[in-house]
Amino acid sequence: MSKSPRKVLVVTPHPDDAEIGCGGTVGKWTKEGCEVVYVVCTNGDKGTSDPKMTSAAIAEIREKEQLAAAQILGVKEVVFLRYPDGELEDTRKFRGELVRQIRIHRPEVVITTDPFRKSFYLHRDHRITGQVTLDAVFPYSRDRLHYPEHMAEGLKPHKVSEVYLGGSEESDTFVDISETIELKIKAIGCHLSQVSNSEGKPFQDWVREWAKETGKEQGMEYAEGFRRFNLSRIDEEE
Repeated sequence: MSKSPRKVLVVTPHPDDAEIGCGGTVGKWTKEGCEVVYVVCTNGDKGTSDPKMTSAAIAEIREKEQLAAAQILGVKEVVFLRYPDGELEDTRKFRGELVRQIRIHRPEVVITTDPFRKSFYLHRDHRITGQVTLDAVFPYSRDRLHYPEHMAEGLKPHKVSEVYLGGSEESDTFVDISETIELKIKAIGCHLSQVSNSEGKPFQDWVREWAKETGKEQGMEYAEGFRRFNLSRIDEEE
């Protein structure tokens, strides 16, 4: 994609996953006039090692952190589905909620997690989110006879042009985030309940190192990588 899309829907498993996976891209695109909406699938209510913390308390904390991070990146709206952390399932209800958001916001591009990872961080919620989002994009949001109840709300079918899968082991599309790497770091820093130092290394260091490594072979100082699907070809072939 030579220019930023007009509308983007980011479907993310937990609060903080969007900033980590595509925060630099989101910040870059919103600066260029793109309208970005987040759909956060779970409330992250298991994401703590504090023995005094309750699920209800950490969920409330993480929602506030997510709103702060999204504001920094210029995100227009954050939709919270509030499923319990670790309990996402591939159900008609969950799929329908994603289809509904696609039909409401009518994005050109959908960004979500890659469900096809084969090594490291095989989180169940990430797999389920990625797979159900792909199904919601095609064919469910496109075909009017899927979820006909949406018609009563005035929601028409919508064809998404492209899907970007973040965290992929087979990235084929790279976005230069050299101008927004610090914005990404600032947004990640909003998730105070989650960011921690690894082996004495500040989180800012691993974020920069990851982005630098991703951009190295692309001739970019800092980059984010995605596996990209062009769905407009499907209609052409049909």
